[in-house]
Amino acid sequence: MADSITTIKAWTYSEYGNAFDVLKFDPKVALPDVKDDQVLIKVAAASLNPIDYKRLNGAFKAFNASDSPFPTAPGYDVSGVVVKVGTEVKKFKVGDEVYGDINENALEYPKVIGSLAEYTTAEETVLAHKPKNLSFAEAASLPLAIETAYDGLERAGFSAGKSILVLGGAGGVGTHVIQLAKHVFGASKVAATSSTKKLELLSKLGADLPIDYTKENFEDLPEKFDVVYDTVGETEKAFKVVKEGGKVVTIVPPGFPPAIFFILTSNGAILEKLKPYLESGRVKAVLDPKSPFPFSQAVEAFSYLETGRVTGKVVIHPIP
Repeated sequence: MADSITTIKAWTYSEYGNAFDVLKFDPKVALPDVKDDQVLIKVAAASLNPIDYKRLNGAFKAFNASDSPFPTAPGYDVSGVVVKVGTEVKKFKVGDEVYGDINENALEYPKVIGSLAEYTTAEETVLAHKPKNLSFAEAASLPLAIETAYDGLERAGFSAGKSILVLGGAGGVGTHVIQLAKHVFGASKVAATSSTKKLELLSKLGADLPIDYTKENFEDLPEKFDVVYDTVGETEKAFKVVKEGGKVVTIVPPGFPPAIFFILTSNGAILEKLKPYLESGRVKAVLDPKSPFPFSQAVEAFSYLETGRVTGKVVIHPIP
């Protein structure tokens, strides 16, 4: 089936700028070639991450990163069905339902055809089998955010019995830091910040102490935490509430030392490791109430993400 297709529908841009100005629907993009270590995926759903609009706005230049050539279709997170496999692929076969963050190194030549397209390619190392209980929309919401959450907790040496404060607990990464800390790592106490409307969600996800940042300053808390996970860029304040010998981890540049700053290396093995927790429902996908956006409203989805008011993830489904 895939062999007879030569062109696909995708959202692409040929210059940097605001999504509203530069992101265009293209009904005839060349189907990407499948390398030996890759599979071709019929895309069912995609989710957007801040890196998508930052890249679109030209922020890669600020990172001294290497962007893909124009025209390029954005999108890191994908879920879909394998329709073709490269000669070296061992883990997947045609017909498998998969998901993943298709760009192994976020800032180094991301795929020219990302997940905002009918078909995309990905190396088998960045993909995992989709948990059967998750819809394609739910699965697409997970990879970059949940892998980032897990990687940060590992880097901070988080383990059972430790306490954590999550800054930005209702965002894409924050919602997963709360759940993983509590239900996978065995935290003794999880505190997290959000706006007033989102406090209930924090409790549902496993936060013992939801903090309304519109009414109180987390840095004035009397207690200190073993780890502070900063998803919003408040690293300096984070050090005021970390225990002596504790760790601050951040995903917001520049992430000055002694904070642990990192950019995710996409790894399907993390998704496979978390599969039992996802299949049992102990760890859940968190989609923004406005999600999913239809494929035709990709520009609106970008605009909404850029407001910074998103709860969980913005997902685009179905595609096309």
